Amino acid sequence: MIEIRNLTKRYGDFVALHDVSLSVAKGEFVVILGASGAGKSTLLRCINHLAEPSGGEIRVDGELSRGDRAGLRKVRRDVAMIFQHYNVVPRLSVLKNVLTGRLGSMPALMSWFQLFPREDIDAARECLHRVELEHKADVRTDTLSGGQKQRVGIARALAQHPKVILADEPVASLDPKTSRKVLRYLQQASRDSGITVICNLHQVDYAREFGQRVIGVAGGRIVFEGRPDELTDEVLQRIYPGGLEGPTPPEAPAASVAVPTPVAAHAAPQLALEQP
Repeated sequence: MIEIRNLTKRYGDFVALHDVSLSVAKGEFVVILGASGAGKSTLLRCINHLAEPSGGEIRVDGELSRGDRAGLRKVRRDVAMIFQHYNVVPRLSVLKNVLTGRLGSMPALMSWFQLFPREDIDAARECLHRVELEHKADVRTDTLSGGQKQRVGIARALAQHPKVILADEPVASLDPKTSRKVLRYLQQASRDSGITVICNLHQVDYAREFGQRVIGVAGGRIVFEGRPDELTDEVLQRIYPGGLEGPTPPEAPAASVAVPTPVAAHAAPQLALEQP
């Protein structure tokens, strides 16, 4: 499903990724472990071209991933992203946030005015049901807890009907009970829908519990690849040469996703995103 060959990413003189090669199968749940600054987030951002690779190639479902306009549209349609800081639109309802996952698959005019066919609305409600939030569909998203917002992010990713979900530290700000619930939803998406999931984590115990395979990254290089039960103390020393980290300090919130204010609305069977 995903083939990465000799991927390199430079920021000026700093090399964030050194000649990384990796294969991930369809429907596989892969956890990437590594310390802060190891290159985990850069790797995910290169896969969906939020960061443009400096060298190497990435293939998704056999097709070369490109950073031009047409290539970006395709990769953003096939590859969904879940962020640590949720990236929801606070003023919109939960349902409307989930429906934004359909924008990349809509005709340009409908996408611009955010007019959603009835089948998309029904699919979004089904995605909310899968993360046990259907009862919150009409609630403003800024009233939700952090764990609920992350579940909205998962539902939005599922509504995209992606081939791949990239999850960048999706539970870093959540308590253990909520973290396991969020990771369980991702695990179910991988198992039940055949979606490939690549999930960046700090927590070794979650990697052992949820990952089918673990990739260890240190200094922008892959230093381990194997089963969760192969995460020995010696392996962890390679992944975390400075020792295992404590809780990750909070980062500055990601910028809000801008959703243009609609200038037209159609009656059902279409729905426009509009400010309540």
